[in-house]
Amino acid sequence: MPRIKVNLPDKYIFETEIPVRVTDLNYGGHLGNDSVLSIVHEARVRFFNHLGFTELDIDGKSILMVDALINFIRESFYGDVLIIEINVGNIENKGCDIFYKISNKETGKMVAAVKTGIVFFDMQTKKIASTPDKFKRQFM
Repeated sequence: MPRIKVNLPDKYIFETEIPVRVTDLNYGGHLGNDSVLSIVHEARVRFFNHLGFTELDIDGKSILMVDALINFIRESFYGDVLIIEINVGNIENKGCDIFYKISNKETGKMVAAVKTGIVFFDMQTKKIASTPDKFKRQFM
């Protein structure tokens, strides 16, 4: 079966730690796929805060996640501390991709590679908006 693959960047510009909670486990007893999206959401909020933004206010625009891709590498269990490294790429007129490398802090081994595609959104007009220059400048 052909698989789609997240092509992670070589370097990262932000890092945060998030522990695996009991509510993050699936019926198999390991980190569930839905929880991976919740974990990267939390990491993205922290990343934007680090840049001086929120998901609802990036120089007057908000964001919408339009796609997500997760490549699972290995299991993670309750109590594991995950290191989430983040970088931004493919910045275009209306959005960008955010890349997340998730690793186990204790072992250093990668747990998952994730990419989320976002577009910028004007909450007033309810329309897709241009990528704010203030956001673009953070990565040039």
